Amino acid sequence: MPFPKASPKATPAGKAGQVPAPRPSAPVARLLRGFRDLLPADMTYWEHVRKVAGRLVTGYGFSWIDPPVLEDATLFARAAGRQSDIVTKEMYNFTDASGENVALRPEFTPGVVRAFLEHGLASLPQPVRLAYWGPAFRHDRPQHGRYRQLHQFGVEVIGSGASVVDAQLVALVYHLCEELHLPPVSIQLNSIGCANCRPAFRTELVNYYKPKRRYLCEDCKKRLVRNPLRMLDCKHPDCQQYIAGAPQIVDWLDEACRKHFMAVVEYLDGMEIPYVLNPHLVRGLDYYTRTVFEIWPTADAMGATASLGGGGRYDDLVAQMGGVPTPAAGFSVGLDRIVLLMKEQSVNPPPPKKTEVFLAQIGEAAKVKALKLYEQLRTEGFVVAENFSKDSLKAQLEIANRIAARYAIIIGQKEVLDGTVLLRDMDGGMQEIVDYGKVVADLTKKLRSGVEPPVAPVPAPPAEPQPPAQEGKP
Repeated sequence: MPFPKASPKATPAGKAGQVPAPRPSAPVARLLRGFRDLLPADMTYWEHVRKVAGRLVTGYGFSWIDPPVLEDATLFARAAGRQSDIVTKEMYNFTDASGENVALRPEFTPGVVRAFLEHGLASLPQPVRLAYWGPAFRHDRPQHGRYRQLHQFGVEVIGSGASVVDAQLVALVYHLCEELHLPPVSIQLNSIGCANCRPAFRTELVNYYKPKRRYLCEDCKKRLVRNPLRMLDCKHPDCQQYIAGAPQIVDWLDEACRKHFMAVVEYLDGMEIPYVLNPHLVRGLDYYTRTVFEIWPTADAMGATASLGGGGRYDDLVAQMGGVPTPAAGFSVGLDRIVLLMKEQSVNPPPPKKTEVFLAQIGEAAKVKALKLYEQLRTEGFVVAENFSKDSLKAQLEIANRIAARYAIIIGQKEVLDGTVLLRDMDGGMQEIVDYGKVVADLTKKLRSGVEPPVAPVPAPPAEPQPPAQEGKP
């Protein structure tokens, strides 16, 4: 019985025989401005930096901590200062569905200190050494090396006011750059004193800037009243010209702060860690006291616009957040800038381990045996590769050649029936028959001992063995 003819579909104009206009395709999804994807080629750098950082913090006695990305917004205002740029201009904060004012963390230190207090870490032997790694968020103007989702690695030492802690932190970040084989960096070092000696310096700084007020940028006009020290960190050209002639806080340090800073310098000299005394260096967060430092890629870098990271001492922060007075210090580095500098300077991470074994299979029964053997080899620590989605032996061996595998294991229908595998030396082309249950031990001898047993030549199988005919079919 013939099928009835389908009636022609009408075009929007109602005329038959005309092809309707194609429907517009959906718009391609795009990243938000200031965000980016870290692709597999990027991750080789990030994994290398993480490995080096992890080795260093373990050597310095740190434990890892991972505070949440979302916190109460007041946490950062209390720590960084309500008038700081991070809080007033850069922080992603909003009211959630329960009516709470929350924020994506712009930095880690406040969250680490909150965790220290909330979970009773003060009861642990002091000082408590904590390291972290992860994303932070700032609604900053996107530019070279700066993203709205940035990534930081850092450490905090809570519970010691000793100068040697400050020096060790500088040493740690210096050795991080050194072990990553970055070009020689410049450690910028200063002391900004404490609550006892800063008021007199603040008065002197205000007196210096007051006659110049009308020439300052709008931000510094506000800072002159609210936080004069931040004027020394301004990157606006109108303000840069006055920084060199500004009073130096080291001239106003009290005896305790001066003694503390001189001890830091002495320890760094003893460890032969190079540094530059920068009398105008300040940090953009209100909680810093005494020692502050930044890591610049070169000695003439423009501070925060090129800084790889920085840190210092914050002896008053724990008390400001509700704890008992507890001295502390720490630093963080911008991983985005570290990786960018590695790429710009052609500092490549070590190449991945060479593939030792490639598993090739022909037919479903062979694939089952190969899957099991793959898991055995992987568990034993071999660098093993495969492409089980391909059925062509030629295609699989081409992949083995392309990735420079040392050996290929070939399992076909005959090998499944015999309980063996073909073990091929990919460099010399020689191959041997090995018992399926002994192939792991045989590879261990060849690849781990450095001495290979003699290989008896075996005729190579056809390039494309044909699978056996199924019963009931010709």
